[in-house]
Amino acid sequence: MAKELLTLDDATTCTSWNFSGTRLAAASADGTLSIFDSRNPPSSSSLRSTFKFRVLEGNIVKIVWVPPEYGDAVACISADGIVSLWEEVAEDTQSLQWKMCKSFGNSSNKVLDVQFGISLTCLKMVAAYSDGNIRVFELLDPLELRNWQLQAEFQNVIESVSAFGKASCLSASISWNPQKGGSQESSFLIGFNSNTSELNSSKVWEFDQAHQRWLPVAELALPEDKGHQVYAVAWAPNIGRPYEIIAVATDKGLAIWHVGLNPDHDGRLPVKRVALLSGHEGMVWQMEWDMSGMTLATTGEDGMVRLWQSNLNGVWHQQAAFEPIS
Repeated sequence: MAKELLTLDDATTCTSWNFSGTRLAAASADGTLSIFDSRNPPSSSSLRSTFKFRVLEGNIVKIVWVPPEYGDAVACISADGIVSLWEEVAEDTQSLQWKMCKSFGNSSNKVLDVQFGISLTCLKMVAAYSDGNIRVFELLDPLELRNWQLQAEFQNVIESVSAFGKASCLSASISWNPQKGGSQESSFLIGFNSNTSELNSSKVWEFDQAHQRWLPVAELALPEDKGHQVYAVAWAPNIGRPYEIIAVATDKGLAIWHVGLNPDHDGRLPVKRVALLSGHEGMVWQMEWDMSGMTLATTGEDGMVRLWQSNLNGVWHQQAAFEPIS
């Protein structure tokens, strides 16, 4: 039987577990960030509040944890497009306190999404903006989360020269390749919900070490579907498959894609849409894979949480659906 861990305030707008599942960050409509920790012993099924502070002026719409290799830190994104990065640090060599180490973005060019990824050399942060631009930042000092350097800026288009006018984007979704270590270069997936069709379709970007630039290596959209608004993307962990699995939610439904590991002579990765699923009524807000990359959880504006899996024949289907109890 399920047991309640915590009751959140009615004004809670978003939550996020850390990578080990021992800490929960929750945000409120008034810009308040709360951190909850597992009680001792660690196996206890309850949480206690360890931090609560108003970190932004407006409504917080997303919380993203920094990879644990770089300490306990979260990025908070407000509805006004402002990002604040908060880190837990030792205060007076005794107690731990959360301190803001960086803030960026503005209401005229909002930050829509932020995600962190570990490359061969450093921590990277990719940010999507409401004007359709993507900016990739590098952390200069692994011990100083305030010191970031702009590495690249580009748009989510295949052609190097774009012919469209000024873009206006309502939302964006980013997902880093969860594979870390070895000789693999950094890569991430991004899609926009905008008034500019060229930006919308989800694309995989990979860093070309030889030329020191980001290149689009795959586009996850059928020719007739290019330009459809993207609501959410999620890159599945790979524990030995000869291909990657990526989920993309658009206004047409939830698509599951297989992406090959070996590029062709043009440097592009082979892609194949293996499923187009329907179930949610309205937009899909968020998607998360389990640690094995075999089960996908989705939630949307219909208020439902749905679990998706493929059977032994590779056919994807809805495994379960849950309606939160008020």
